[in-house]
Amino acid sequence: MIFDEFDIKTLIRPVVDFPKPGVVFRDITPLFQSPRALRLVVDSFIQRYVEAEFSHIAAMDARGFLIGSIVAYELNKPLVLFRKQGKLPADVLAQGYQTEYGEAFLEVHSDSLCDGDKVLIFDDLIATGGTLLAATALVRRMGASVYEAAAIIDLPELGGSQRLQDIGIPTFSLTAFALDEK
Repeated sequence: MIFDEFDIKTLIRPVVDFPKPGVVFRDITPLFQSPRALRLVVDSFIQRYVEAEFSHIAAMDARGFLIGSIVAYELNKPLVLFRKQGKLPADVLAQGYQTEYGEAFLEVHSDSLCDGDKVLIFDDLIATGGTLLAATALVRRMGASVYEAAAIIDLPELGGSQRLQDIGIPTFSLTAFALDEK
């Protein structure tokens, strides 16, 4: 990794009681307000994946788009967008999942991937793993496989990274936070 874990943590703002009481939201917008920090984050992912063998990058709506699209551009890989329900204009596949706050649906264009494609999935954060597990199910329904799930932040106490690993999906994050860590 290009920078140490402490540096990145100082640029992730904790927002207490958002979006509901008892939750500490991890706000990554300060990373994007610092050109140097954004470059370090992107370069860390590029360094990890520049020689990796996968065919596509998938990005989760909406904060996963921010890093996933830059990494796809830098690695010259096709970008697949996984969107919240009702946001894609053509034929879609949908998958329901549980979030920390309720139930949601994830959609992807049904022609985004083919048999044999290998996908690196990006999101800003791994919490319960619901979004990434839904994306994995959709990837598999199209005949493709998941190379790895990557995020800026992992919240390991919520079990998402373990759930992904339990179904054979490796995970990678640049940093992790304990739930009560400020």
